[in-house]
Amino acid sequence: MALRSAIPTPSHLELRKERYPSGSRKPNPSIHPSHTALTIELFDIRADERILRGSCCGRALVGRFTLDANSELKVTLNPAPQGSVAEINLEATNTSGSLILHWGALRPDRGEWLLPSRKPDGTTVYKNRALRTPFIKSGDNSTLKIEIDDPAVQAIEFLIFDEARNNWSVLFGLPILPCFLECRRYQITTLYFGQEEYEAARTELIEELNKGVSLEKLRAKLTKTPEATDSNAPASESTVTTKVPEELVQVQAYIRWEKAGKPNYAPEKQLVEFEEARKELQSELDKGTSVEQLRNKILKGNIETKVSKQLKDKKYFSVERIQRKKRDIVQLLKKHKPTVMEAQAETPKQPTVLDLFTKSLQEQDNCEVLSRKLFKFGDKEILEKPKFTWQQTIWSHLYFTGRCQKRMESGRQCGPVLMGCFVTVKAPPSSILPSGSSLLDKACETSFSEYELNGLHCQDTGDAGKGTAKALLERIADLEEDAQRSLMHRFNIAADLVDQARDNGLLGIIGIFVWIRFMATRQLIWNKNYNVKPREISKAQDRFTDDLENMYRTYPQYQEILRMIMSAVGRGGEGDVGQRIRDEILVIQRNNDCKGGMMEEWHQKLHNNTSPDDVVICQALLDYIKSDFDIGVYWDTLKKDGITKERLLSYDRPIHSEPNFRSEQKDGLLRDLGNYMRSLKMEGTLIQSLRMAVHSGADLESAIATCMGYKSEGEGFMVGVQINPVKGLPSGFPKLLEFVLDHVEDKSAEPLLEGLLEARAELHPLLLGSPERMKDLIFLDIALDSTFRTAVERSYEELNNVEPEKIMYFISLVLENLALSTDDNEDILYCLKGWNQALEMAKQKNNQWALYAKAFLDRTRLALASKGEQYYNLMQPSAEYLGSLLNIDQWAVNIFTEEIIRGGSAATLSALLNRIDPVLRNVAQLGSWQVISPVEVSGYIVVVDELLAVQNKSYDKPTILVAKSVKGEEEIPDGVVGVITPDMPDVLSHVSVRARNCKVLFATCFDPNTLSELQGHDGKVFSFKPTSADITYREIPESELQSGSLNAEAGQAVPSVSLVKKKFLGKYAISAEEFSEEMVGAKSRNVAYLKGKVPSWVGVPTSVAIPFGTFEKVLSDEINKEVAQTIQMLKGKLAQDDFSALGEIRKTVLNLTAPTQLIKELKEKMLGSGMPWPGDEGDQRWEQAWMAIKKVWASKWNERAYFSTRKVKLDHDYLSMAVLVQEIVNADYAFVIHTTNPSSGDSSEIYAEVVKGLGETLVGAYPGRAMSFVCKKNDLDSPKVLGFPSKPIGLFIKRSIIFRSDSNGEDLEGYAGAGLYDSVPMDEEDEVILDYTTDPLITDQGFQKSILSSIARAGHAIEELYGSPQDVEGAVKEGKLFVVQTRPQMGKAREDYYQVLGVTVNSTPQEIKEAYRKLQKRHHILILLATRVMHDYTLLLNEAYKVLMRN
Repeated sequence: MALRSAIPTPSHLELRKERYPSGSRKPNPSIHPSHTALTIELFDIRADERILRGSCCGRALVGRFTLDANSELKVTLNPAPQGSVAEINLEATNTSGSLILHWGALRPDRGEWLLPSRKPDGTTVYKNRALRTPFIKSGDNSTLKIEIDDPAVQAIEFLIFDEARNNWSVLFGLPILPCFLECRRYQITTLYFGQEEYEAARTELIEELNKGVSLEKLRAKLTKTPEATDSNAPASESTVTTKVPEELVQVQAYIRWEKAGKPNYAPEKQLVEFEEARKELQSELDKGTSVEQLRNKILKGNIETKVSKQLKDKKYFSVERIQRKKRDIVQLLKKHKPTVMEAQAETPKQPTVLDLFTKSLQEQDNCEVLSRKLFKFGDKEILEKPKFTWQQTIWSHLYFTGRCQKRMESGRQCGPVLMGCFVTVKAPPSSILPSGSSLLDKACETSFSEYELNGLHCQDTGDAGKGTAKALLERIADLEEDAQRSLMHRFNIAADLVDQARDNGLLGIIGIFVWIRFMATRQLIWNKNYNVKPREISKAQDRFTDDLENMYRTYPQYQEILRMIMSAVGRGGEGDVGQRIRDEILVIQRNNDCKGGMMEEWHQKLHNNTSPDDVVICQALLDYIKSDFDIGVYWDTLKKDGITKERLLSYDRPIHSEPNFRSEQKDGLLRDLGNYMRSLKMEGTLIQSLRMAVHSGADLESAIATCMGYKSEGEGFMVGVQINPVKGLPSGFPKLLEFVLDHVEDKSAEPLLEGLLEARAELHPLLLGSPERMKDLIFLDIALDSTFRTAVERSYEELNNVEPEKIMYFISLVLENLALSTDDNEDILYCLKGWNQALEMAKQKNNQWALYAKAFLDRTRLALASKGEQYYNLMQPSAEYLGSLLNIDQWAVNIFTEEIIRGGSAATLSALLNRIDPVLRNVAQLGSWQVISPVEVSGYIVVVDELLAVQNKSYDKPTILVAKSVKGEEEIPDGVVGVITPDMPDVLSHVSVRARNCKVLFATCFDPNTLSELQGHDGKVFSFKPTSADITYREIPESELQSGSLNAEAGQAVPSVSLVKKKFLGKYAISAEEFSEEMVGAKSRNVAYLKGKVPSWVGVPTSVAIPFGTFEKVLSDEINKEVAQTIQMLKGKLAQDDFSALGEIRKTVLNLTAPTQLIKELKEKMLGSGMPWPGDEGDQRWEQAWMAIKKVWASKWNERAYFSTRKVKLDHDYLSMAVLVQEIVNADYAFVIHTTNPSSGDSSEIYAEVVKGLGETLVGAYPGRAMSFVCKKNDLDSPKVLGFPSKPIGLFIKRSIIFRSDSNGEDLEGYAGAGLYDSVPMDEEDEVILDYTTDPLITDQGFQKSILSSIARAGHAIEELYGSPQDVEGAVKEGKLFVVQTRPQMGKAREDYYQVLGVTVNSTPQEIKEAYRKLQKRHHILILLATRVMHDYTLLLNEAYKVLMRN
């Protein structure tokens, strides 16, 4: 009997009619001597497919098998002659009457059991996989006869099952355990057994292992024999076989697992690994290796400790995990927002003409003139300020001015002048040319633009460098030639510039970063034939990083950018440390007898100047040696980091040769070069390369060693170097870092990620303080961050087929890592809290978990987009300007910010969000579209970046815009019939309402593949057909579009509307009782109408108003004469389509002075209505109120409103602006209700959106989505949440007054003018980053239902009051509802009612009544039929008549 696996598997009985071929096993002599041709062999099924084979040359085969201590099984085979039936008889002695044969037949052409059609009585089919036949009880024995009539069947396989005891019987003393899942060649699969038996057997074996039973003991227990040997082997061979000690098997299995990357093994795979480890060691012993030699070979380092820990914990092949401390996420909060500080101007020393000019220029531009040069040009002078250089090209910012005082006094201007740029190599890059320049062959030509500055007529060639620390960047450009001499020079220059950078604020720090980044990405020269010692580079680097460390301590608002600089620079070191980099290469050559050749050339190169290339060269040598001296591996490593043969030859001391080592040098070189590599990284004397954190503080091992203390290793390396541990580290921190290093290469990244985050979280409080050796801690944190990102990227494959909860957990880990690297991280932390809560909801099977997670996915994307935009706005201008000065390749400049973002955690997080987005949408049944305005359209696809950029454009053919950005406040351009966007404006935002009013398709597409496909069809004609939740689209020929059959209603512009000019009726302020159509707009009148008519539980704020005509009256007052003249002049510019005048008019309106009578009347009305008067708190408070009023008036000229009125040909001069004055409801929540669902047009359903704080975030262009819900009017107690909020910002305010716009253009039939103009609070709102995880509206189901139901009830009550669909705005304060305004709901409202009755907007009440009665009479018979369709139609007729007659 041969046992070949860790635990036995089910035995099979095979009875075959065959003779032994030549060379097969001889018959087993242990069988009964009367059957000399019969051999029975038992093999472990995983070692051999055969289990029990009977082969006979006689009439019958007999086998006897022990079932237990008192019974046996006898098997007899009567072979079948040609065409007859084979008969198999089984008899079990001394058994119960409940035995069952679990069996099947084998054919050579099938791998699975065949179920013969001929079977004994009582046979049942088990799960279509096996047959189960009961034995027949006969006295103390049980018998069974099987007949096989299929000649293709060559064998049967069976198991014995005792049904009464629910146990599988034992054959040859082996338990029958169906517990393996591998292919049939190695074991029986669950094809033949039920999952219950499989799991029970597996559990039994795993429990034994977990109790600490060794595999050898388990084998002996199961077989009830000592370790078996082949019985056919000579006795001498059996006795001399050396047994592998079990503890070595455990160690070898652990080594195999560690080499595989510590994957997560299933229990079955664990057992396989133990057996493979045993085989490997047994093979070594069979070759003559002694057990002691084997022990010495594999027991190295702390391997025994690691294995013993697993044995102690009874967790085999499982990665240990650290226990993360429970800490409040908010402890990681940092609120250092980036602020831009303008540079200060210098005071000129002498008041010359050009000094005065320079001073005026500085004051105008609020900038510093760093240097200037004068050039004679006849009787004039050219002022150059300052100088830009790239290579040998000179480019100047030039001012051309008259020289003599007489010319300044006379006001004579210089004539047209052309300036040629002086070049010796090539023309300047086109990206920096001033407007109007002409690019020539090796120069460019630029006209001076004329202007007057403080009486001095001058001409200018441009103002490049806006949004940067311009003077600093120009200083860097001036010094770059010196910086290229060596890294020592560059680092010293950088240290000299730190003070100037700090004085320039954030833009100065960014300027240094951009310069260092260009160097790190090899866009700048590192060394220009200058011999410098490594210790000098190290000292310069140390000086620079010390300055950065000091700034890090003092200016926390700059820490994020300072980290970026330090990650690109490295740590630095002083004294003899740098010199050892050069000295140690000599030790390597001497110890390993490798002087001369490539090693000597490399030594000479190191002696002359060390560079980041040396780390790559060292790594290439290590890879070459490890590959058994494969020279191709050497070159592959070099090429991965951009080092070619040409680059090696370009060094001042070139490397010509390839490495050529001998096999006996291998171990010594691996040891010494490995230590040398560590030395390079430890000393940090070079810049971090683009692709590797080499020779820098970003290397994890060296960063940890520096903080924990350095211990010398090797022979002679780093002798005398003593680096002490950093003091004050948290308890347990060294073990935590040891855990990180032990698992840094693990295939399963999750435990490593947890360890890295725990280490960073422990460091976080130290980095917020001012500890000793702050620099070393910063570099350690940078290294932990870098390792984290690498580990996440390595785990992408692992996340391919996992449950959503796993991806959500990874997202939470990456968010935490991002928060630890970000200065202003409040929004990111609240996103993290949301994901953690969503994960808990998913684990608890909450049916809204996916909808909730989707909201935080959207919010997280907004946070990433905001961060990316911030980086771009801050960094890209400096990259472009400095890039132009240093002549950096344009492609490198273009992608500068993009590469910064791609290299951080934000890019990793974005990839994970993209993975889970479709999963969440599927679970939440959201689809790939949100259709905001469902209109079937066709048109030409036009791709644009922003809807805002084209809102005032007119398209001359039907156009469907695919806009990457839609904020919510834009206008729909003329000619546009559809807008598709990935952005998520609120359903009730201005642009959404405008789209529905104008019958324009408007939809959000969440699928990036679909969006990319549509963008690829730019210029083609497509047809879109929407439903409430999806859109189908197809390409169509132009002829179909031109036929006019499509777009019958889409994109129809609202017809021209007219206004009646309002007059000032003698009152500057009126109370709510005086509101009338002549005095105020519909907004004010509706609020007054609601007072006393809505249910008592709905509050309406007290209101007064500044009526129509007041603005014009104030403007005409003598005290505002100059303002009036300026506005009249600007209106003239506007009439000439100079739209820049809009902003100028708004600014001018703010200069109005309030007449005394206005102040008096407004005060009387406000106090008389019970409202507080701002002036009682001081003149400053009144000025705040007056400024808010003027801003409301000025909003008449905002771009969106102006272009909207132009679109409908509304006379803008006739538009009048009243101001509704209300005391602000300091809202906990704000809401907007549409009493008819605007997306579906369902009048039986209320749709509403709710935000936390004031409603401006809902009606304004604030990013993110509001909480949305619907509620059936016949079941107002059952609101259904459609989406959770993703808006990151909430607005809150103390007790204050709000001044609301109320124009006569907001309530026109067929034209939605609401929302176009501004409502301005007297006090500025506080922006608060929202934490939805503590918001009861989100987390408390009872509170949520109560508030949403109350909002729906209020909307329904107001609709009943007006008799038509309403657009209602309101607020919730401490559970009480307030309605601040209502208006008729546009879209599917009044204009459709006109269509229902077949009348026009100008129809009289009598005409409406006649049309209604005519339709009733026409459909009288059908109405009497009382069909469902006609019932609905009757209701619609009645509703239309009721609404229109009321109005």
